[in-house]
Amino acid sequence: MRTIEVNGRKIGDGHPPLLIAEMSGNHNGDKARALEIVRAAAAAGADALKIQTYTADTITLDVDRPEFRLSADHPLWPHRRLYDLYLEAHTPWAWHKDIFDLAGELGMLAFSAPFDPTAIEFLDQLDVPMMKVASSEITDLPLIHAVAATGRPIIISTGTATMGEIDAAVRTARSTGNEDVIVLGCTASYPAPPDASNVRALPVIRDALDVPVGLSDHTMGIGASVAAVALGACVIEKHLTLSRDDGGVDAGFSLEPHEFRLLVSEAYTAWQSLGEPVVGPKRVESEVLGLRRSLYVTRDVRAGDVVSPENVRSVRPAAGLRTDRFDEIVGRRFCRDAVAGTPMSLDLVMGDPAVGSPRE
Repeated sequence: MRTIEVNGRKIGDGHPPLLIAEMSGNHNGDKARALEIVRAAAAAGADALKIQTYTADTITLDVDRPEFRLSADHPLWPHRRLYDLYLEAHTPWAWHKDIFDLAGELGMLAFSAPFDPTAIEFLDQLDVPMMKVASSEITDLPLIHAVAATGRPIIISTGTATMGEIDAAVRTARSTGNEDVIVLGCTASYPAPPDASNVRALPVIRDALDVPVGLSDHTMGIGASVAAVALGACVIEKHLTLSRDDGGVDAGFSLEPHEFRLLVSEAYTAWQSLGEPVVGPKRVESEVLGLRRSLYVTRDVRAGDVVSPENVRSVRPAAGLRTDRFDEIVGRRFCRDAVAGTPMSLDLVMGDPAVGSPRE
């Protein structure tokens, strides 16, 4: 499996998952709040902080036709005009440097998703360590080509995409000579129901395209993300807000800091638990391995006594003869005295069954 390195952080099989906190529009138009989200992300253990780089005019048009509005039954943004929604949610470009600088000072990678060539150029000038292509842009192959052509690692999100469209996006990125491509499974629903997450698709994408995979998770909670790590996800992206009660365009499907902290902990535990594709005793089981059952003398016996269930049986620990060998010794005579608690062994018994023994 391909491994990608971003500012010294390795992403791929055999490395802990990269946990990305997505700010999106949770700053609610307040720069001070945006910077507080950066601090909260770092305190929660996020490895990276992501924002989005667009304006309402670069991502859509200021028109009011039906196709430029969300449906009336949308769970978060019913009947909202796209232009108004993006005007509210966008992160002013003048904030980017301060956000990135603070994230870097706090030990996080800081990057963004550009939505048009001007945003790519802007982020390139800020020297971001990588860029992301959002789900709805996965069919914008010229945009993907331009992002990949910067030479920076590129993350491609796959909400709504077919396997053919994902393959085309990856091929487009690689056509620039850039092999540092990460693909995130995604369900472009806000929030997304867990039963639509389909994280079992992640190994399919990984193996078919030879890319590290991850999950851009819009479900409530952390269960889908932890499951994704168990299936090989190397990157997890979740929206972060200071408090859902504060409102905002993305608050309804975002984690609060204490929840993100739990995600970091459980995702790492899931990664640690993967181990190796082998079956057998683990090193940490050595003491318990010694507590397996075996055959022991259970009461004091004298030489000549007959081995029977009354004086030999299966108990813990494992220092005696294996339990499945009881039939080999039952009915034989002890060749010497033994006290209760003596591990049973073949040199404690005579070779032939005793006359009148239970084996006759």
